[in-house]
Amino acid sequence: MHLNSEEKVEIFEKYGKSKTDTGSPEAQIALFSVRIAHLTQHLKSNHKDHTTERALKMLVGKRRRLLDYLMRKDINRYRAIIAKKELGIRK
Repeated sequence: MHLNSEEKVEIFEKYGKSKTDTGSPEAQIALFSVRIAHLTQHLKSNHKDHTTERALKMLVGKRRRLLDYLMRKDINRYRAIIAKKELGIRK
């Protein structure tokens, strides 16, 4: 899946501090969540695609590490990102 730059800017505007905020944990978590959702849909119809399955597991791990970092640094920001149900993150 390839997100074009307009879609990425929308994600960064919605979850980051600004449309150019690509480095905040919230923006990265949101971007990873969109990619994870797409790969999950792909694997439902292509269950033998082991390369994509590995990539999905790596993305989930990256997102988990970012969430753990956010929980250690600022619990309120962590709770805010978990509360957004459209990302599909639960704890």
